[in-house]
Amino acid sequence: MDEQYRYTSGAGIFITFSGNCRKALTLYQTCFGGQLFFENLNQSLPGYPERPIVIGSLLSDRIFIQGSDLVQDEGRKIGNHIAIIFTCAHNAERKRLTEQLLGCCVPLPVAYEEDQVLIEIVDVFQVRWLLSVK
Repeated sequence: MDEQYRYTSGAGIFITFSGNCRKALTLYQTCFGGQLFFENLNQSLPGYPERPIVIGSLLSDRIFIQGSDLVQDEGRKIGNHIAIIFTCAHNAERKRLTEQLLGCCVPLPVAYEEDQVLIEIVDVFQVRWLLSVK
């Protein structure tokens, strides 16, 4: 069995990225550290510039995220009813994560204040995050 599947017991996050799974998980690795694992489809598919990722995993000591480029039959729908909540050790970590998840060219949310218990952002891949501080 592949190393990446050894850690799949318990809860995790699975996100359908629809063509940019490698790029998204690589960004998340810069935010949270850890190891990346990718399994590509054996063939090319129309509409994908590279062989799509069947499953990609980011395993760090703080978070476990899995994703795929392959979309279910009903298609990918971005909703506002699901978010990833992540508890930061301190305000400096939350600010760093916010800047990384939003991308270097996006300013911090106008309402961002360090004394807020919880802030909500939507990253460059349209994934909603709730970042709290211990």
